[in-house]
Amino acid sequence: MRRHVLVVVVVDDGSTDGTACAAENAGAIVLRHEQNEGKGSALRTGLSRALHLGCEYAVTLDGDGQHAPSDLPPFLRCAEETGAPLIIGNRMHEAAAMPPVRRYVNRWMSQKLSRCAGRDLPDTQSGFRLIHLPTWASLPLSARRFEVESEMLMAFLAANHVVEFVPIRVIAAARKSRIRPFTDTVRWWKWWRKTKRNINGLPKEFDRPSYKTASQEATSHY
Repeated sequence: MRRHVLVVVVVDDGSTDGTACAAENAGAIVLRHEQNEGKGSALRTGLSRALHLGCEYAVTLDGDGQHAPSDLPPFLRCAEETGAPLIIGNRMHEAAAMPPVRRYVNRWMSQKLSRCAGRDLPDTQSGFRLIHLPTWASLPLSARRFEVESEMLMAFLAANHVVEFVPIRVIAAARKSRIRPFTDTVRWWKWWRKTKRNINGLPKEFDRPSYKTASQEATSHY
């Protein structure tokens, strides 16, 4: 990632291996959680530090090696062309290369969120994202674990922000995923039911797919 961005921040979410040392040796800023707090908390820690450092945008990648940093340029071009404050990597054009359970769960969740939003959201669970930090900081986000991907996406849409998707490759994870299909799906389902009941979380405007065009944002600082 250091070939593409100015600063790399790695959040060590209570790992018990050599993650922190390896990241520091590679030139990253490492932020540590003494205990595992979940992906949502890790993202909040990393994005908050990037905002504090004065970055306007941040790129997020999962820590298991399934995202290729060389896939970043299309995100930057999309941001420059559309001004979208949230751009998500879409793996579904290579869905057959994904593990079957993750492919099924992703499609199931994406279908539910797409139906609610009134537009196609092809890959709602992708962790490879380009995020406009001031916009992110203005949203009411609280998820601490894997449901954070869905919460962030729906919060951007609920606030009438443009969301775009760009194709990325599907790469086999370098280590076993921390996602627990049953437990995390149940937790996501509970989040989904709570969100649907929250009239402030999903406004009636979602019933019609009309979204305000975001103003063109400067993309010089990542």
